[in-house]
Amino acid sequence: MASMRDIKRRKQSVTSTQKITKAMKLVSTVKLQKAKQKAENTNPYFNYMYATVCSMLDKAGAINHPYLKAGESKKKAIITISSNRGLAGGYNSNVIKLITGSEIAKEEVLLYTIGKKAHDVLDGKGYEVASEYDEVMEAPTYEDAMRISKEVLDAFTNGEVGEIYLAYTHFKNTVSHEPKLLKLLPVDISEEELKKDEGEKDSKMLMNFEPNPEEALDMIVPKYVTSLIYGALVEAVASENGARMQAMDSATSNAEDIISDLTLKYNRARQGSITQELTEIIAGAEAIS
Repeated sequence: MASMRDIKRRKQSVTSTQKITKAMKLVSTVKLQKAKQKAENTNPYFNYMYATVCSMLDKAGAINHPYLKAGESKKKAIITISSNRGLAGGYNSNVIKLITGSEIAKEEVLLYTIGKKAHDVLDGKGYEVASEYDEVMEAPTYEDAMRISKEVLDAFTNGEVGEIYLAYTHFKNTVSHEPKLLKLLPVDISEEELKKDEGEKDSKMLMNFEPNPEEALDMIVPKYVTSLIYGALVEAVASENGARMQAMDSATSNAEDIISDLTLKYNRARQGSITQELTEIIAGAEAIS
């Protein structure tokens, strides 16, 4: 059995840790409120942009444009969004598992990582990293998304990659976050479930473009990719703070349980010590008498 001194030191250590986790929970809660509001405001635009572009391309007819067909390269670009810091439960590991557990072979993956955690782990596992944008996760902006979008689209049009994917964590609510692997280019209309009734499907008309389809797509698709990347960044920040708040709340509760258990052990050890001292005093008194 541990001595009273060891139990006391252990209790002090856990108490100090509990203070840290409680403070981190409060910080994450404040950050979550701001990030949650931003994610809820951005989410409708994020969803409608995806649905609108898919619907538009579905009605576009046979257009010969680089953005609408897979490139010859077998490489697949995956824009991976994680955090720069840990202590967020399974937030980072879920995004990493999304890639390592996908059907895409490691040799075909070309990563564009946003956040240190996924970059460090996937790089250590042998995945090829084309670019990293760790600083973006501190305060993501639309300009950051535009810069990343341009680099990835340049790689796509230059034939360096044949497909573009986005791996991020979708923010449902404070306690629910879902890792997603979304295909950005080429847009696969057959996989997109657009909300149409049978009458709309039967009466579908071709989309008209001005001045011409190629110029229109040159403007629309980069905005589409940029908007989806920005939306994913905003949702990822909210998901990260939500996951960290839950993790720190659990850690604080676990520390409270450990402290209670150590207090009980300390009291038992103290009671045993007192009982032993009384026994020795009584035995000494009887020996003298």
